[in-house]
Amino acid sequence: MINKVKNVFSIKDLENLSGIKAHTIRIWEKRYNVLEPMRTDTNIRSYDLTNLQKLLNITLLHKYGYKISKIASYPEEKIPELVREIISAKNAKNHAISDFKMAMMNFDQDLFFATYNWLISEKSFKEIFYDVFIPLLEEIGLLWQTDTISPAHEHFISYLIKQKVLVNIEKLQSLKQSKTDKVFVLSLPLNEIHELGLMFLHYEILLKGYKAIYLGESMPIQNLKELKNYFDHIIFVSYFTVQPDRETIDDYVGEMVTQLSDDATQLWFLGRLATCIDAERYSDKIVVFNSISELVSNM
Repeated sequence: MINKVKNVFSIKDLENLSGIKAHTIRIWEKRYNVLEPMRTDTNIRSYDLTNLQKLLNITLLHKYGYKISKIASYPEEKIPELVREIISAKNAKNHAISDFKMAMMNFDQDLFFATYNWLISEKSFKEIFYDVFIPLLEEIGLLWQTDTISPAHEHFISYLIKQKVLVNIEKLQSLKQSKTDKVFVLSLPLNEIHELGLMFLHYEILLKGYKAIYLGESMPIQNLKELKNYFDHIIFVSYFTVQPDRETIDDYVGEMVTQLSDDATQLWFLGRLATCIDAERYSDKIVVFNSISELVSNM
């Protein structure tokens, strides 16, 4: 079953989750007994969540100068104590990403909130999103592609991150917009359901003081056209992650240009599939951005 929850891992899974090569994990295991794998009748290793947590802690200590031979000599309870001691604002990113991954693997909402609350005491929400959530989501995408995690894991952590984005959007929505020369309309094309990036962009636009109309996923172009009856200067922003596909994306953008483009309107695109747009074909009508930060710097 595709949604079966995974709590036993192969050595390749450990490599994907920790960033430590399987060959190195085997050496650490054989030479220093740092992990205690289970073995099948055919002697194939498998690992539980306790092994994964220990490896992530060891990885952090090793990254900050602890020799694996020294780590292996510590009692079991010493390793998490050392991890807590070296945590600071300087290395919060790596530790937080590890904790968020463990929260995801265990479906542990309490660990997610505890880690987030610790981060927000050290960083702004914007810093957390760029420094921690974006790298985490990139890792999760790779973990999903390599079958290390299930869709249930991905949905669990993504929903919790969305909650935090929405809370911070609501705080900004209570403030009066300071810039009134243009309005941003944010939407996703039909069958595009990945809205986390667009949601954070909503936050960034509000943070800049602009008015933003968030329409969300699967918005027909004809419905976007109706917004022109309400606002004079609109920037339509679309985020392409999986839709439209590479074969149809230029036709879709062409339809947006036909339906929406005029002297008072701009069309901005970003997302993984936006790089497939033939930008030169519509060079005077659209702008394609490589990242959220690039788009924000052009507001």
